[in-house]
Amino acid sequence: MKAWQLSDTKGIDSYALNDVEEPEPGAGEVRIKIKNSGLNHLDIWVAMGLPAPKHLPHTGGADAAGVVDAVGEGVAGFEIGDEIIVDPSMSCGVCDYCRKDDIVYCDSFGILGEHHPGTFTEKLLVPTINAVRKPKDLPWEVAGSFGLASVTALRMLEKARLKTGETVLVVGVGGGVSAAAMSLSLALGARVYVTSRSQEKIDWAVQRGATAGFDSSAEFGKEMRSLGGADLVVDNVGPATLRQSMSGAKPGGRIAICGSTSGAKMELTIPYLFFRQLELIGSSMGNHAQFARALNWIRLGKAESPVGKIFDFTDLPDALRYLDSSEQMGKVALTHPE
Repeated sequence: MKAWQLSDTKGIDSYALNDVEEPEPGAGEVRIKIKNSGLNHLDIWVAMGLPAPKHLPHTGGADAAGVVDAVGEGVAGFEIGDEIIVDPSMSCGVCDYCRKDDIVYCDSFGILGEHHPGTFTEKLLVPTINAVRKPKDLPWEVAGSFGLASVTALRMLEKARLKTGETVLVVGVGGGVSAAAMSLSLALGARVYVTSRSQEKIDWAVQRGATAGFDSSAEFGKEMRSLGGADLVVDNVGPATLRQSMSGAKPGGRIAICGSTSGAKMELTIPYLFFRQLELIGSSMGNHAQFARALNWIRLGKAESPVGKIFDFTDLPDALRYLDSSEQMGKVALTHPE
């Protein structure tokens, strides 16, 4: 079978379509023949060694959906032909954190495509806890691409204690996590404002329920404050926007952070933080229950994970370059061979 693998970490062109041995499921595992997978900026960062895979060659990709085509010893409740969505969050499964579904704190916590071989392959092995039933009416391209972004967004909103009627500012709305945060915030009854450098993306967000948007490269914090400020700001950009995000929050507001695409370090004016009683909340990924809740919001049609463009499996490098161009609105997906 074929898989897109990294042989080094020099960028997108480090991915090569290789012949690999078809895996056999072990005890407690199912094998998924993938129909669709989704792209994330993580796939680009890993290709650049940020972070570098532990072992090379390494198969990328975090999101996927497909059909069970083999089951391992001791597996109950799954049969060949079952339609499955892959939950990309992996952990040891036996520690105290895992038994409480606090898997993000497990010493062995990892993500498919980063810490474990991923979904850019024809067939994938996962433990049964990572195999989630696909709703029959959910389109395959959505099922195969929503996971990483939507569970990350939902965990941010839940950690930040978002309440119905609050105001949310979502920074950089074109990306997958930000688009998911906007949609889930609306589903949870919030009023949502967005930022983007692209007026087209702002218009796209407003068409989906956002109240209005601001230019990310301008003083959007001041603009947000002129409208009363945000109870919660969702920021996955980091140093380039965090000062404005803090500025746009109400006194006592919360800023939830799940990424730092513009860099890893910045200077923080500490008195501004404590005099305005702000909270900075770090968050990453989610647990299995949060994955199920994110899927349920999408299944019910109360939130969405729109797919902006679909590429063929053989065109992965072009798909990643498109994602890297920041032209996308919503998710970018791959269709795998039948």
